[in-house]
Amino acid sequence: MRLAFMGSPDFAVPALRALHDAGHEIAAVYCQPPRPAGRGQAVRRCAVQVAAEALGLAVRTPARLRQDVSARLRQDVSARLRPDAAEHAAFAELGLDAAVVAAYGLILPPAMLAAPRLGCLNIHASLLPRWRGAAPIHAAILAGDAESGVTIMRMDAGLDTGPMLRAEAVPIPPRATAAELHDVLAALGARLILRVLAELPPPVPQPAEGVTYAPRLRREDGRIDWTRDAAALDRQVRAFTPWPGSFTALDGRMLKVLDAHPEAGPGAADAAATETGPSGTVLADDPARGPAGGSLRVACGRGVLCLTRVQLAGGAPLEVAAFRRGHPVPPGTQLG
Repeated sequence: MRLAFMGSPDFAVPALRALHDAGHEIAAVYCQPPRPAGRGQAVRRCAVQVAAEALGLAVRTPARLRQDVSARLRQDVSARLRPDAAEHAAFAELGLDAAVVAAYGLILPPAMLAAPRLGCLNIHASLLPRWRGAAPIHAAILAGDAESGVTIMRMDAGLDTGPMLRAEAVPIPPRATAAELHDVLAALGARLILRVLAELPPPVPQPAEGVTYAPRLRREDGRIDWTRDAAALDRQVRAFTPWPGSFTALDGRMLKVLDAHPEAGPGAADAAATETGPSGTVLADDPARGPAGGSLRVACGRGVLCLTRVQLAGGAPLEVAAFRRGHPVPPGTQLG
């Protein structure tokens, strides 16, 4: 088939490569434009652009695809019409059978949704209608879901509301991080879009029940609220690995929590209530529950979260035993 591919991050790369390797004609690849990133703010291409250029594919990086409302209100014709109209016309002129969309990052206007013969097909990293929105992988782990999956849907004007073409579920392992689940679902999405394009199954409307939303994450969402229970904070640490990360404050400096787990054993869920200190207090080591110094035991709203790998702002990631040798954290220290 003659396709356009529209995606930006690492999640979309396996699907792009699978479509190319399967012999589909990829007329154009759309992705987010290069932007400053990292400490040095060097301009970087997104993962899809790097992969597409390595495959010799034509890449387009429009900054927007829809009208700027403020420009429309100003009646600024040059800003209002020309860039978007040109993008829409160029897309229509590709003569596509379909457009495959995977975490593109821009909302497609109706003119572009309607241009391909078979429509625009989205690879969405959840079992719709659960976790519509920008962060379905993180949301599934945060909620403690037992399974996730990929849905291929034909896009409409709503937020992940289009009819479904295929869906496949996978279990979420008990200690999975978002990074690990991301890689599983990216590979699954690549396999599933090839199957959809080969079989062209009839679209099925999404169920009206069970709709949930996964809003776009902000860096601030990673701040740890120690009044929550330890199991929920464990899910947060795993769900926010690698981004936006989970962090707290130690002696006025940001401390990233890279790995942690709820304390296990008889009475562990209520252990913090029997020890000194409010939520966020570092507790004394408990030799009955693990080697001394191997973790930082922190009181939560319910239970104890054991931090096992951390990173102080400006420092290197360290196992807690190594971290404590250079940064003693006595019992009673307050994190926050």
